[in-house]
Amino acid sequence: MKSWINISTDSDFPIQNIPFGIFKTADNAPRVATIIGNQVIDLAALAELGYLNDIDFDHKVLENLYLNDFMALGKPITNAIRAAIQTIFNRDNTALQSNTDHQTQILKAVETVKLLMPVRVGDYTDFYSSRPHATNVGTMFRDPANALMPNWLHLPVGYHGRSSSIVVSGTPIHRPKGQQIPKDSKQPIFGPCRLLDFEVEMAFIVPKETGLGDNITTANAEDHIFGMVVFNDWSARDIQKWEYVPLGPFLGKSFGSSVSPWVVTLEALKPLVTKSPVQDPKVLPYLEFEGDKNYDVNLEVEIIPENGEGKVVSNSNYKYMYWNMCQQLAHHTVNGCNVKVGDMMASGTISGPEPHEYGSMLEISWAGKNSITMPDGSTRKFIQDGDTVVMRGFGSSDGVRIGFGEVRSKILPTK
Repeated sequence: MKSWINISTDSDFPIQNIPFGIFKTADNAPRVATIIGNQVIDLAALAELGYLNDIDFDHKVLENLYLNDFMALGKPITNAIRAAIQTIFNRDNTALQSNTDHQTQILKAVETVKLLMPVRVGDYTDFYSSRPHATNVGTMFRDPANALMPNWLHLPVGYHGRSSSIVVSGTPIHRPKGQQIPKDSKQPIFGPCRLLDFEVEMAFIVPKETGLGDNITTANAEDHIFGMVVFNDWSARDIQKWEYVPLGPFLGKSFGSSVSPWVVTLEALKPLVTKSPVQDPKVLPYLEFEGDKNYDVNLEVEIIPENGEGKVVSNSNYKYMYWNMCQQLAHHTVNGCNVKVGDMMASGTISGPEPHEYGSMLEISWAGKNSITMPDGSTRKFIQDGDTVVMRGFGSSDGVRIGFGEVRSKILPTK
């Protein structure tokens, strides 16, 4: 399948992808869009001009600040819209290809639009599902023999986070302030975080509600997952260390999380499905699943100093998940917890077994014992003011690249 839109070979957005997002221009209010190559496709305009008339849905959902109403149409409708877009922009289809007036109304160069937060996040849960990451953290703060807590191999560990501070790529993040405990001290101090960290993660988004008391199973979980974004779970390690006992993360996490603007559908990711890890000990029946549920998505993290040259500090992969999305969602709802449209579930830090695959500065610096040298000669153990952190995600199958674009965030000083 090829498009009549010109697409570079390294584009994340071929016609096989068709992610969804929200954009606005100086002339238009926020609208639902997709992207092929570097051309943002205004789906409201596409519908207004009659190209989606064969699909029965309320076109008003395409004139919206978020994707929530669009996702809530249900997968039969959203998948039909996605397939129609692929037909319209296929190089063998001349209807829009030969109508330059309609193209002017529908197509916008990506650099001329503003991409917005794609979903209204009602509730946000962060898991802790990469075994190399959990092992590294446990080794640092306990010992290698007891790196994993007793429950870790039996259930997807997670916590409920703060949805209000999840922001789209390009939104700057202010360095948080809070209580910290100095080394060898019994009294906390208050001030700006000194150990600011990124965590490279991915997050999936729920497209339909369940009722209180209902359960989602591993067998039907994919019906409850619309798509995914790259997710940067910012972490204030010194604040986190002091506060997390006994109830877990709080202010060390809730000051900000950043997401990529395009939601890549589960259907687009099917070519990237890869072998799932063997889970030993055997999981309880409600966490059992059939087939492979992991995804081969390369994850890259770059740190760019202010007015300086960047350096890639991590090359991880989403395939390093011990607990997959279906298990996470099944466990999340097994107690009867209901989910709603727009709920976001993040993976937890994704680290591979090798040092160049570590997914946080906590691991890369090994809790501050090591440092990385930047191209300008400066060093990093954690993130400094003025640094921009860029995360990118993509996978390839049969010569086709399916990507997420990037999530880019600059750290500003404490307010």
